[in-house]
Amino acid sequence: MSDHITLVGNIVGELEQRSTRGGGPIAAFRIAVGERRLDRERGEWVDGHTNYYNVSAFGDLGAHALHSLRKGQRVVLAGRLRLREWENEAKRGVSADVVADAIGHDLRWGTTRFEKAARSSDSSAAANGQDADEPTDEAWALPGGGDEGAGGAETVGAEAGAGGGAPLSVAGESRPF
Repeated sequence: MSDHITLVGNIVGELEQRSTRGGGPIAAFRIAVGERRLDRERGEWVDGHTNYYNVSAFGDLGAHALHSLRKGQRVVLAGRLRLREWENEAKRGVSADVVADAIGHDLRWGTTRFEKAARSSDSSAAANGQDADEPTDEAWALPGGGDEGAGGAETVGAEAGAGGGAPLSVAGESRPF
């Protein structure tokens, strides 16, 4: 069983690239989450206890993390927590492992630039004369559904304002932006 958890902390050490048995990418790293509070009597900030979490990000999330994240950066991470007991010849303990569902930079401490990744199975990029590995300004799926098409979420295209975009499905009716 795993619990969902949200963490805000700093990446400790460089990210390590690993692979699944099938060859898929995994980003493995550690995150330090500490508390800091204002001691009103002394008028200064005091660092409290710090927890360390082992993080694994699989698939596209792992590949994007390897490309985007660096040691020391502050991140916001959502994932599934699993406490794992371990033992070696010298001691025993408990490790906190998180399988990441989402990761982003903490914008309180800096700025970042987002680049949408191209889908490898995206045939519309090839139809427009673009390389499938290049980021595009294509449509994004609206939240709450699956892929585009019948029964799934409709998409909002870059050309939607010009009347040529995909329709938006609102309360059972379909209308262009």
